[in-house]
Amino acid sequence: MCGIVGYIGKKDCVSFLIEGLKRVEYRGYDSAGIVVLDESSSSIHIKKSVGKIIDLEKKIDNRDIGNLGLAHTRWATHGEPSMENSHPHISNNKKIYLVHNGIIENYISLQKRLEAKGYKFYSETDTEILVNLIESYYTDDIELAVKKALFDVKGTYGIGVLHVDEPDKLIVARLGSPLLIGIGENENYFASDPASVISKTDDVVYLDDKEIGVIYKDRVVHKNLEDEIITKNIEKIDIDVQEIEKDGYEHFMLKEIFQQPRTLIDTMRGRIILDEGTTNLGGLRQHPQVYNALIKAEKIYIIACGTSWHSALIGEYMIEEYAKIPVEVEYASEFRYRDPIISEKTVVIAISQSGETADTLAALKEAKRKGAYTIGLCNVVGSTISKVTDAGVYLHAGPEIGVASTKAFTSQVMALALITVDIARHKDMSFREGYKIVKEMKLLPTLINSILDNSMVVKDIALKFKDAKNFLYLGRGFNFPVALEGALKLKEISYIHAEGYPAAEMKHGPIALIDKDMPVIFIAIKDAIYDKVITNMKEVKARNGVIITIASYGDEEIESISDYVIKIPDTTNLLMPILTVIPLQLLAYYIAVEKGFNVDMPRNLAKSVTVE
Repeated sequence: MCGIVGYIGKKDCVSFLIEGLKRVEYRGYDSAGIVVLDESSSSIHIKKSVGKIIDLEKKIDNRDIGNLGLAHTRWATHGEPSMENSHPHISNNKKIYLVHNGIIENYISLQKRLEAKGYKFYSETDTEILVNLIESYYTDDIELAVKKALFDVKGTYGIGVLHVDEPDKLIVARLGSPLLIGIGENENYFASDPASVISKTDDVVYLDDKEIGVIYKDRVVHKNLEDEIITKNIEKIDIDVQEIEKDGYEHFMLKEIFQQPRTLIDTMRGRIILDEGTTNLGGLRQHPQVYNALIKAEKIYIIACGTSWHSALIGEYMIEEYAKIPVEVEYASEFRYRDPIISEKTVVIAISQSGETADTLAALKEAKRKGAYTIGLCNVVGSTISKVTDAGVYLHAGPEIGVASTKAFTSQVMALALITVDIARHKDMSFREGYKIVKEMKLLPTLINSILDNSMVVKDIALKFKDAKNFLYLGRGFNFPVALEGALKLKEISYIHAEGYPAAEMKHGPIALIDKDMPVIFIAIKDAIYDKVITNMKEVKARNGVIITIASYGDEEIESISDYVIKIPDTTNLLMPILTVIPLQLLAYYIAVEKGFNVDMPRNLAKSVTVE
């Protein structure tokens, strides 16, 4: 997702805008730009750059000053990364400047309409069409022009608008793309991410869909598109600045891998009732209708994308095995375009780290339209999914800066485990079984620390395989989705082709690929289907495959049929994916670092996908 930052006040805002952009670099981008207006001299300065923010900084000199401005990082959708396509975009009359996240779906018809009026276009973007649409409505009131233009727009937007003839205000608006306003003292800010304003204020107002903010130096006026004044609550940003710093780690991703013992504690905090052998999630129990619907559900859909889809698959295994409710996991992008069978006895759980994933939001709206109760699992307080769903569970994993998700994934799996135990204890799960699981939950942070203490074993293996062209990841049961996640991590940050499969499916096709140059990673922990996995490993060995195994402590048999072994502690089957994924995260990280790639900002990827 692109990043937006804005400022209005009495100070020079260039340094704040650049810092704000740097705070959202992790989201992924390919170009950046800034515009500032010096109210005292009525001079305006705009700078753009293809590439990184540091390249933009090099173009800024001491003459580029201003007390109100806009800044943007762009992730290309309409048009390639270029100076012409970069934001801010400028109206034909050079009076209006605009930054935009989202997609204007009816941009072609709008462009034709404007071209008939004599407007010229110099980029390939839908944003340039929007800024000129606003100009076409402008007389002497930028707020009114923005509102009129937005009535014509189909699609999504989070926008910031500046008019050189009205230097006392900035206009912001949102529909389907996150935007917040930061409240300062004689200065105000806006951004698409709270991280951009946290150095200045922790008082923010989150815009909802079809809302507009008119931002002055000393006040903010909130309205809807119908021009009605609305009252908004000021909320506190629950982010420690230290959480968005590297704290001595080489990369955010490495920091976040090593944070997982703590983030799991935060996900579990206050939610485990050990002496009752159960769990208590306030975000569900505070909504009795939703909670009861979940307990009595005849079917559960879990919708998600990417890494969240893998956690959803683990959730399917959990809920079906322990709570005995049929579960169907759907890609949100597919769910929204088909006709799923939903009744009043169906519950839809949506998983999204950011809480802003466009496909997941659209799928949720379809589920609600059909009458399902909806539950959200997300990591960002105030996110759109947390507002749209009927109830929810926050992950409390803290800001995840690395584009490739690590700690959010394990927190999602933990949240699903907490939900599973809660439902199961209302059904057939005994106190004894529930007690055993929740006790194991509390031990997980210590077990993960023991894996992280041996991370150099994984690093040594990474050094040997950094030049491999393909990897195959295999697991069974609860660890099949972990194989998928391990393969995804490697693809995301090292650009090595990798596939995840159920281990038994290997002989139905992928076995044709196996030779001495194909590393095969097995997740072969001591469980009920351990012997079956050993058979699959022997099939690979017979074809000269190179085997890397994630195995249980004390497993000696595995040594004779593996080329490399990473040992991890045991826990209950329900929680095992939280342990088995850790070495796979480390392996992907160390391989990518050895190949010299930027693991925090892999090419072509964005942290939060807020466009279709």
